[in-house]
Amino acid sequence: MDDSQDVPPLRGRARRGPGELEASVLAALGSAPGPVTAGWVREQIDPSLAYTTVVTTLTRLHGKQAVVRHRDGRSYVWSAVSDAAGLAARRMHKVLDEESDRGAVLSSFVAGLSPDDERSLRLGLDTTRAGTGS
Repeated sequence: MDDSQDVPPLRGRARRGPGELEASVLAALGSAPGPVTAGWVREQIDPSLAYTTVVTTLTRLHGKQAVVRHRDGRSYVWSAVSDAAGLAARRMHKVLDEESDRGAVLSSFVAGLSPDDERSLRLGLDTTRAGTGS
């Protein structure tokens, strides 16, 4: 007998993966016509989400400096500072900043990249250098 039938679903939907809600919120803010409310974000990504879930996610993104907020009456309006890739880059910088031997960390990181990722990183570095004239 299959015991999985005895377990009720989590409110009828699968649990999101790590970072999925943050990425959805950032994508919604990125497509917004300007600063928007948490309610607007909720309507764009999933109207069935609890309003407090969206506000909590926005507040966490604000703490990570990925979004900015400004008072609009008694609530806030929100805008994206960066997209999901920018947020991931900020996390990587934070980890790097916590290490004493940055060179060793970077070397180890690059050594673990796939050939395609290494090519992409080299291309990104070349493009960045060409853009700054260094």
